[in-house]
Amino acid sequence: MATMLFEPLVIPAKPYRAYLFDLDGTVADSMPLHWISWRRAVEEHGGHFPLHLFYDWGGMPLVKSVELLNERFGYRMSAPEVVLRKEQLYYELLPELKPIPAVLAHVEAQHGRIPLAIVSGSPRAGIHRSLTQLGLLDRFDVLVGSEDYKHGKPDPEPFLTAAGRLGVAPEHCLVFEDADPGIAAATAAGMDWVRVPVQRVTE
Repeated sequence: MATMLFEPLVIPAKPYRAYLFDLDGTVADSMPLHWISWRRAVEEHGGHFPLHLFYDWGGMPLVKSVELLNERFGYRMSAPEVVLRKEQLYYELLPELKPIPAVLAHVEAQHGRIPLAIVSGSPRAGIHRSLTQLGLLDRFDVLVGSEDYKHGKPDPEPFLTAAGRLGVAPEHCLVFEDADPGIAAATAAGMDWVRVPVQRVTE
């Protein structure tokens, strides 16, 4: 299981007008739960999801992850079926979900002061359920999920979509991210970012 981050994050000394948060591995200590659900769903469909690829593809839309597994390993898995099963398994594990304290502190500190958004590679239904489990749904003004853009992280579109919906210019947004594709997306969007370091799960 992952180790939740308790040390405070270092925030750039700028007057940001919005905070944009990745969800899994950033606000929610959910990567261990996603790993279990991904591994089981892929194995049930005759494939294998290597742990290093699970992290390398963090933040990527779920269907895209299955498509990449098929492409890399020659699988013929149905992406919609694998994703549906993966989400079912994840929902079964939701009672175990906890927030990441170091990030939660910034959510609570800025709630009501500046607009906040979730920008995730998960479907909005999954975002909604995770935030509800954490008791944080009302903290965020905008939820951007995989249905809301054509090109997922590392493309900047997800973060630019969130900034547009908040009405805040990209240069005035600060992104909180744990994964390299998300960091690349924030950089490409012209946004400052803070990396959330959380210990990885092991096989």
